[in-house]
Amino acid sequence: MVNMSTKSTAEQPGDAAARTKRSRWLALVLLLLGIALMAIGAKDVPSNTNGNLPEGSDSLAVARTVEQLEDDAGDTATIAVLEQPGGINITEAQSLAASIGAKAVPSKDGEAALIFSNIEGGTSAQVAEQVNSLREDLKAEAPEGMQVQVTGPAAIQADLANVFDGANFLLLGVTALIVALLLIITYRSPILWLIPLAVIGVADRVAATVFTWVLSALGMSWDESTAGILSVLVFGAGTNYALLLISRYRDELRVYSSRYEAMARAWLPTAKACAASASTVALGVLCLLLSAAPNTRGLGVASTIGVLIALTFALFVLPGALVTFGRWVFWPKAPTVGTEAQHGIWDRIGNFVAGRKIAVIIGSLVLLAIACAGSLNMKIGLSQADQFIDTPESIAATDTLEAHFPDQAATPATVLVEDRSQVQQVETALKDAGASVQPGQEIGTDTVLNASGLDTPALRDALEPYAAKVGGSEAELYDQAQYAASDRRVIFPAVLAVVLLALIVLLRSLVAPLVMVATVLLTNIAAMGLGWWAFQHILGFNSLADLTPLYAFVFLVALGVDYNIFLVTRAKEEAAANPDGDMSAHVRKALSTTGGVITSAGILLAAVFAALGVLPLVALAQIGVVIFLGVLLDTLVVRTILLPAVMMVFGQKFWWPSKPTARGNTKH
Repeated sequence: MVNMSTKSTAEQPGDAAARTKRSRWLALVLLLLGIALMAIGAKDVPSNTNGNLPEGSDSLAVARTVEQLEDDAGDTATIAVLEQPGGINITEAQSLAASIGAKAVPSKDGEAALIFSNIEGGTSAQVAEQVNSLREDLKAEAPEGMQVQVTGPAAIQADLANVFDGANFLLLGVTALIVALLLIITYRSPILWLIPLAVIGVADRVAATVFTWVLSALGMSWDESTAGILSVLVFGAGTNYALLLISRYRDELRVYSSRYEAMARAWLPTAKACAASASTVALGVLCLLLSAAPNTRGLGVASTIGVLIALTFALFVLPGALVTFGRWVFWPKAPTVGTEAQHGIWDRIGNFVAGRKIAVIIGSLVLLAIACAGSLNMKIGLSQADQFIDTPESIAATDTLEAHFPDQAATPATVLVEDRSQVQQVETALKDAGASVQPGQEIGTDTVLNASGLDTPALRDALEPYAAKVGGSEAELYDQAQYAASDRRVIFPAVLAVVLLALIVLLRSLVAPLVMVATVLLTNIAAMGLGWWAFQHILGFNSLADLTPLYAFVFLVALGVDYNIFLVTRAKEEAAANPDGDMSAHVRKALSTTGGVITSAGILLAAVFAALGVLPLVALAQIGVVIFLGVLLDTLVVRTILLPAVMMVFGQKFWWPSKPTARGNTKH
């Protein structure tokens, strides 16, 4: 038994407590440094619009050539689609076109007209501003009853920028609100929740600044969605680390009267668990560097930066803030020396699992298998129109365009002919295949043509004998789909291998890591199955975005194994402290002491990722839903009953080939 009187009679801290006292200055320095970085501000999103195009693809080669054309000409295309009830008044249409220095082209059915125009190129924000201005001017000048919709490559780019206008700030607000509400519910204190929320909030803003400077220095690309995903990750991971630290600190405050001594005792084991977790997450998301898409690689580096910053603030800023304010911040349930923490429900769950180990394993596996079945018939791939949750004007205009101009596409395929002597042959081949071909422009030794009426595979088949490449919006989506499938084949096993190796090093075991990775993989497949069911029957998504399986898998494996790490490392502590005890007792103790905080952390992380649904792209909403479901499954099923039951069945063999020792080291 611990001598309570020795530990609680004096406010004289030991060496560790003295270091904790001095750590307040470190917390202050880091906080001021963070504020200074926030003041510097993030770098602008790169003007490069090719960040999602895979390296080596034909569509990327075409896009780079077209960029050169736009740089030389200084413009990019828009198409205004005009429509009037009872037929288009061509005189009024020509008058409207003349207001912007263009001409109107009537449709064969006489019910619509097109106005082709160009705007200056530039960053996404600059293009969006010009397209918005064009729309306002045309609609203001249009006669009553004439519908005007602007589409084309520039308009689609502008609408993508418009839907993100303010969306990341909305995401930040929703995420912070979710975290605040769940912290209040967790701690039932009107004060305590403010401290971790403020610390992690600063960490989030620091990460949002730092990642842009690092990626810019490395010559890597990113887009608006990178910042959104990063914000969710920092809030989720950072708050999880904060919950673990505060839980351990609160337990130690029941033993030590000195808050500095209590924090000193709480910090080291928490730091070990959180550092192990953050390392695993960082290594997992860095596997995104294997992707062919530049923005995906950028997300991998940005996520690593975010996790490390969240860890730094949780372990080196939050402790200083907590000890500065003292134990009164837990009011009205401030922990007092000599009281015992209550873990009643988790004691009962542990006893239930211990008494029905095999039944729990079978029942959990059956439940997860049913969920996994939904992933067997998933459909992957979204059209341009299906990328947005709310249909923007540029996409809606394509329906009108197709109805009245069947041979004209809003974003026709771009054919890059690399041998000028073959231009005539290429045009003939395209027309023979059924495509509509528009005159091209010369760029150096290349010629660019526009073609409509055939899909990308058909165009490429027709051009196979020639030195020509097919690009444009549809070709870009096609190439993204092909390379995304390749990324999954490479990155999925890489993530599993990296996480497995990290766990082997952390636990110095072979059995435990294999079991943990197997449960996380099973959870991932089950989450995809449940997500697919939800998309079809609740949310109305008939297909997954190409990036949904990849991002969901990487983040779920990296983050999902966290809760297993927290449980298993605590069980290992118990085994080291009580080497004569049986595995069942160690697991029940670990489940009892970590159950509440890990469940709170899991629910919080799941809710935070669900906040991605406020962003305007289907892919981000799908990623958020799958991770939400996966984290809940991992928290409430795998970590709560399945993994504890498996650990109890394996017994001490779970740690094979090593064995925890009384000093917490590992004996072979």
